[in-house]
Amino acid sequence: MNSTGVPVVAWVESPLQLIGAAEWAARHRRPVPVAGRLTAQMSETADELIRRGALFGVTEPYLGIPWRLLSQHPHWLIGDGFSGQFRLAASILRPRRITFLDDGANTVPYADTLIGNRPYARPGVTERGLTTAVVPFALGHILGRARDGAVELFTAFELGEGRVQALSRLGVRIRHHRFSWTRSTARAFSTATRGRVMLGSAIPGDGRMPFADYLEWVRAESTIGPVTYLPHRREPAAHLAAVASLPGVAVSSAAIPAELLLAGTTEPLEILTLPSSTTTTIPLVLEGTGSIVRHGRTASPADEGRLAK
Repeated sequence: MNSTGVPVVAWVESPLQLIGAAEWAARHRRPVPVAGRLTAQMSETADELIRRGALFGVTEPYLGIPWRLLSQHPHWLIGDGFSGQFRLAASILRPRRITFLDDGANTVPYADTLIGNRPYARPGVTERGLTTAVVPFALGHILGRARDGAVELFTAFELGEGRVQALSRLGVRIRHHRFSWTRSTARAFSTATRGRVMLGSAIPGDGRMPFADYLEWVRAESTIGPVTYLPHRREPAAHLAAVASLPGVAVSSAAIPAELLLAGTTEPLEILTLPSSTTTTIPLVLEGTGSIVRHGRTASPADEGRLAK
């Protein structure tokens, strides 16, 4: 089924999802109105994407379900397929087409959910109530649309041949991107720390790593050489202040995702990060620059499913 001419809307709740919507719009050369959840960095990311010429239509902030926009647009670009609000809206409004954008490290688990290899529940979260009650209706509609060729994953992640084949048997189409629009519209970026960049993490703030251990990781790297530290959008202010107090650490004030900031590098970078979706996205963004990505502490499988939010 061809989506040309079918009114489309993006419903997103994180900066990475918003970038995915901009990439989709550029690939299809179609203006896309955006319903964006009011979370950290969303406004700044939307403003930056629009300044770069993203093909966004009306961009409206939302805290709940954007019922009116969804009802007027039968093709949905969905950032968070695990969202209970999405499940409810899909069960009631039953969109004609659904394109799932990347939701960080949840992208692969969501593919496994569609295949039937895991429950329809966010990794590491115990769900109850209405969010679980509507699962059969939402999943049934998604798989029904897939059989008609109207479900797509628009992703920068490698899903593996087995998943791709299983999704194909369901009728789910896979469309890959490599942040080509993001790179083509990037602004110049350089560091005063000999190209060493550390990506901040929300792991300690979420209680999944002792902050003392995290601070020691930052300190150890900064003793090897100065680093430019890009804060995670959900880092507590107190944690960020402690990081900023370390010798050799220059904390960036940029309030946009690393993918947008680093795409315009003017030098080869050494990226220091804990395991997260950035180990997939950042190498693509820096492709051809001679940059390298080094991983720090290894996260548990339960951690990895929640790092990118």
